[in-house]
Amino acid sequence: MFKRIGLYAKPDDPLILPALQAVMACLKRRRLETVLDETSAGLLGGAAGRLAGGDCDLVIVVGGDGTLLGAARALYQDDARLLGVNLGRLGFLADLTPDGLPQQLDAILDGSYVEEQRHLLRCEVIRGGRGIAESHAMNDVVIQKWNTARLITLGTTIDGRLLHNQRSDGMIIATPTGSTAYAVSGGGPILHPGLPAWVIVPICPHTLTQRPIVVADSSRIEVTIHTRSLGDAHLNCDGEDLCALQPGDRVVITKHSRSIRLIHPAGHDHYATLRAKLHWGTDPC
Repeated sequence: MFKRIGLYAKPDDPLILPALQAVMACLKRRRLETVLDETSAGLLGGAAGRLAGGDCDLVIVVGGDGTLLGAARALYQDDARLLGVNLGRLGFLADLTPDGLPQQLDAILDGSYVEEQRHLLRCEVIRGGRGIAESHAMNDVVIQKWNTARLITLGTTIDGRLLHNQRSDGMIIATPTGSTAYAVSGGGPILHPGLPAWVIVPICPHTLTQRPIVVADSSRIEVTIHTRSLGDAHLNCDGEDLCALQPGDRVVITKHSRSIRLIHPAGHDHYATLRAKLHWGTDPC
């Protein structure tokens, strides 16, 4: 089922070596062809190959949710399946654990898994009538104030209709995947990953009635920068800085034509993941 396996590892972290070695031992035992990224090759002493290009049936990501987001950003055009080994703090996306890694990986390679698709956001910055930057995000697109103690002013439309004008520290536009990331710390709701929806979350708005709002993922969201000073606002996608924003810039967010294919162990339960990661009680009251 999976014959050519890619390894994508968290950079600059030698502590991931035992997990990488466990994955490689399993793949070698099954005589599967492997392709290593530069980090994996450096730690394992092998030759680095090219993961991009759609040649891998499965890419195993060793690190955490941030590493998996990096792999998704790098490989989103290749229709590759991504499987995460969680060595981070939360692990909403990366399911496998170091303790049960050999057994869990063997079961998945035997065909005992579930697959789901997570869609991406696409954003473009329009300045003076032309696009000057574009990117994509699996979690969120964030407009935030930068190098200033003042609030920034943003105007938001949904499909050409005014939603609001607001003064705040910024705004988060998140997918269901990203609803458990920065958006939830801003008071946003947690969305089930199967929902065709996004959440728009103001960051510390001056008007307290400005609340998070859920919109359809078919929407065209347009945010205009009304702040008067240069360099007061920045745009980032999945935590990666894209560009500084100027007065009059328009940030247009739409649904990307591509999606990410995630592999989970059989019996994967989204609600069980939420209970475990967010420490929700399980005992009856």
